[in-house]
Amino acid sequence: MSGRGARRRLVLLGGGHAQLAVLAWLARARPAGVEAVLVTPQPRQVYSGMLPGWLAGHYTEAQCVIALAPLAQAAGVMLRRAAAVGLDADARQVRLDDGGTLGYDWLSVNTGPAQDATRWGVAPLRPIEGWLVRTRQRLAEAPPRRVVVVGGGAAGFELALAWRHRLGPAAGVTLVSGRSGLLANYPEGVRRLGRQALAARAVTLIETRAVSGGPHGVVLADRTEVAADEVVLATGSVAPSWLDGCGLQRAPDGGLATGPTLQSVSHPEVFAAGDVASRLERPLPHSGVYAVRAGVALAAGLRAALAGAPAPLWHPPQHTLNLLSLGDRDAIASWGPLALQGPWIWRWKDRIDRGFMRRHGTPACAQR
Repeated sequence: MSGRGARRRLVLLGGGHAQLAVLAWLARARPAGVEAVLVTPQPRQVYSGMLPGWLAGHYTEAQCVIALAPLAQAAGVMLRRAAAVGLDADARQVRLDDGGTLGYDWLSVNTGPAQDATRWGVAPLRPIEGWLVRTRQRLAEAPPRRVVVVGGGAAGFELALAWRHRLGPAAGVTLVSGRSGLLANYPEGVRRLGRQALAARAVTLIETRAVSGGPHGVVLADRTEVAADEVVLATGSVAPSWLDGCGLQRAPDGGLATGPTLQSVSHPEVFAAGDVASRLERPLPHSGVYAVRAGVALAAGLRAALAGAPAPLWHPPQHTLNLLSLGDRDAIASWGPLALQGPWIWRWKDRIDRGFMRRHGTPACAQR
């Protein structure tokens, strides 16, 4: 980049789960000759792994959020409160919603996913910050009595059960999973335990597609209407619109196409992790589990790139541990084909989640 002498600029676009590891590395290493900037629209990150627990009432809001400003300050990183609205990869410039542009020598993208909310008269689950604030206000003013959650993946499943626990047995809770069914990306043992958990807690499961909806309910593919006074849109993620026309190669699902080093396959000065990216040679599920694991690899790749060395390959594990909370203090564990359920699994998940938050400066998580 011109105009800054020998200094190189590293832009961290988004404060997602993987980017936390990059901030931790920068705090330790403070690489010479590097000007680092964290660009994020929010001053904090909501940890998605604890969001259902917050809704169920097991955690306070303070226990579920990570303040980004202290992490940036500790790393010597400038914090810019803005969101990307466009990118020119050939010019190495990010356009921001505050009207400015930001040039970079290296770019690390971890903005998280977007959701397609067309045909819906309700705000989607993501960005999570907005959903959390709206839901907090709703619970304080007038808790809903009929909730419909749209989306049969892990997020929809956990949130439906969290609503059930929060509202009690008098409320009606419905989960519309779509034509692919409940927890379609999980082994059959997990799906079976999931159906049993919904039935045992009186959550109605509708395994068909919702085609539209609004504040008063959803319309199914067969034109059946399901009434509600709270609709949660927890459908799958899509590529954010700011990637349109960016010049970076895109994956078939629209995400930023990366290789085994987490670098863009068309522009190696761009690294990306999390749901905004898709590995071409080995597509990975879009989940927080992989986003967290990718953080160490993302930091290692940037460290090598800034030193003029090849970025190391990242070898994700064949199987990952997935823990699904069931609203009450119960949970399902999934590891490869193995599926287990019990209160001890919830306690295990609780320890893992609190440990993650403590490592990133959330002392409230030491409280029980």
